[in-house]
Amino acid sequence: MEKHTEQELIQLFENWSGENVLSTQLLPPSGSYREYLRIKGTQNSAIGAYNPDKKENRAFIEFTKHFHSLNLNVPELFRENKTENIYLIEDLGNTTLFAFINQHREGKNYTSKIIDVYKAVIEQLPNFQIKAGKNLNYDVCYPRPRFDKQSMMWDLNYFKYYFLKLARVHFDEQALEEDFQTFTDYLLKTDTNYFLYRDFQSRNVMLKDGIPYFIDYQGGRRGALHYDLASLLYDAKADMPDSVRKMLLGYYIITASKQTNINPDKFKQYFYGYVLIRIMQAMGSYGFRGFYEKKEHFLQSIPYALKNLSAILADVRFPIKIPALLEALENIIESKRLNKISTDQKSLTVTLNSFSYKRGIPIDVTGHGGGFVFDCRAIHNPGRYEQYTNQTGKDAEVIKFLNNEPEMKRFIRDVTNLVDQSVEKYLKRKFTNLMVSFGCTGGQHRSVYCAEVLAKHLMDKFDIKLVLRHLELEMKQ
Repeated sequence: MEKHTEQELIQLFENWSGENVLSTQLLPPSGSYREYLRIKGTQNSAIGAYNPDKKENRAFIEFTKHFHSLNLNVPELFRENKTENIYLIEDLGNTTLFAFINQHREGKNYTSKIIDVYKAVIEQLPNFQIKAGKNLNYDVCYPRPRFDKQSMMWDLNYFKYYFLKLARVHFDEQALEEDFQTFTDYLLKTDTNYFLYRDFQSRNVMLKDGIPYFIDYQGGRRGALHYDLASLLYDAKADMPDSVRKMLLGYYIITASKQTNINPDKFKQYFYGYVLIRIMQAMGSYGFRGFYEKKEHFLQSIPYALKNLSAILADVRFPIKIPALLEALENIIESKRLNKISTDQKSLTVTLNSFSYKRGIPIDVTGHGGGFVFDCRAIHNPGRYEQYTNQTGKDAEVIKFLNNEPEMKRFIRDVTNLVDQSVEKYLKRKFTNLMVSFGCTGGQHRSVYCAEVLAKHLMDKFDIKLVLRHLELEMKQ
């Protein structure tokens, strides 16, 4: 986030709260180019958002106001500055539904606690789709006011060019295009006059005091009821057991039937078609963010998507002829390259962060609740000396300074012993993620040095995947 944008968000917060800002924390990036900053004052906390896309901002702001007027559980909009493309919303905390799942599941099984939360989420979904959808201003929808044939073809071509091609999966382009036309015509035969949330998945549901709140609905438009439920129940890394899916599908039909007429058999017939297009849309995102932008987090979702796709193709028969599409999907499942990714994802990924305590401790985006956080502020700080002011823990002179500090040597020794113990155990138990964060005052010298030293140690000692991020340095780039 640029310094100017951060300062504008701080000013927006101070104007709203009447408080001085005590700390800011850049939140982890998601699947979009929006940037979020948690801002804390003496009593209040809020999330500052920056998005250069004015039309998307307009959609989010208008939707938020409409949903709030109906007492739906969305973040309150505190302030907006349209000129700077920023706005300030309620801070709903750090607990996403996805994080809650990982904290409470037992192996592959969903506990009653998880199922109860999903039921609470499903009870709210028709309020967005049906209740709020009746008087919504669809003119502000972006990029289109309806999940129509054009929108569907965008998603399918996104899947074709960013997943099939980048994953090197064979397909007949002309025949596939014809099947896309047939498939979308089929999906549009059902009622599409509801509000379609668009990205209704576990990372966009926040739990505050155990109550679900909903975020990231700026892509909403008119569409079928089925799509959002498909997004929720076939959310890749949530890895929902099929028995739970079927139970929640029935629960949704009963719940939504209180607000609109639903034929259960007909609903289920179209539901799996929308599951399929949602899976393909998500795969397009995994391909673009993972294969093209080289973001490990998105590649980790591919094995779960393959599993979901395989289950659909094995169990569902569509009442239309789409042979080229089904062949391409079978080729995905059988792809040696993709199955190698699936195998690779079973190894351990260790994420190392350096950060500034002024911005707060980094959030674990994997949903595993984080790991170690080490405070480097008790170590002699090279940042106190003018010759090191513009250098970092990656520069030779700073490295030499810290290498000569006995307290740093003891600190690193103790840290490596603790982390080694966890890595060894995680590898044996086939855990997939561990996060280790080092914090210091400015996030520039001591924390950066420690993260670099530990990264080299772990790569030399273990067969792991390692992600190294210097969060404060990234903000200054």
